[in-house]
Amino acid sequence: MSQDTTLRALGEVPIFPLGTVLFPRGVLPLRVFERRYVDMVRECMREELPFGICRITRGAEVGTAAEHEDIGTLARIADCDVPQPGVLAIRAIGLQRFRVRGRRVDNGLVRAAIEPISADRRVAPPSEYEGCVTLLSRVIEELEARGGPSLIDKPYELDSAGWIANRIAEVLPLPSETRQQLMTMDDPLERLTLVDGFLRRAEED
Repeated sequence: MSQDTTLRALGEVPIFPLGTVLFPRGVLPLRVFERRYVDMVRECMREELPFGICRITRGAEVGTAAEHEDIGTLARIADCDVPQPGVLAIRAIGLQRFRVRGRRVDNGLVRAAIEPISADRRVAPPSEYEGCVTLLSRVIEELEARGGPSLIDKPYELDSAGWIANRIAEVLPLPSETRQQLMTMDDPLERLTLVDGFLRRAEED
């Protein structure tokens, strides 16, 4: 069964609106303490199901259910710890992008009907983007030298333009609106071109 078929079989998924953007294959540590999201995490772990992460467009991460972008990324829970009673520390890994087709709020938790968005076509980074490959290789080396849970999930795909663009977009100091724009782009080479431009400007500053 294909991943798209699996996602369509999910029906509704719980949504965690956040002030950040999760890319496919991205790693996102989260500290969960609101009851609705603690229950959501436990439900997802019990049922071995993903949840969706969407960038907030209006509202806040706490309190009343926030409005959010129509395009987000499914996340699986890779690790979960309980640092103190009532608080969960999780490490979420980005799966596949999706488009929200409808949503409802159930006891403060957003649940959405989603449509999967196809994964990036696999294409090698052109030679003019060697600087991106070099930078990302150095970042990976530094993270591995530190030990502990990495902020970049294996397997590394330094021969994939889309994977490279996503990982650099995560480490550059970009506004969340810009990350959202990059995440929603369907052409991995176009995304890498923009990320390379941001990287060059950052190096000049």
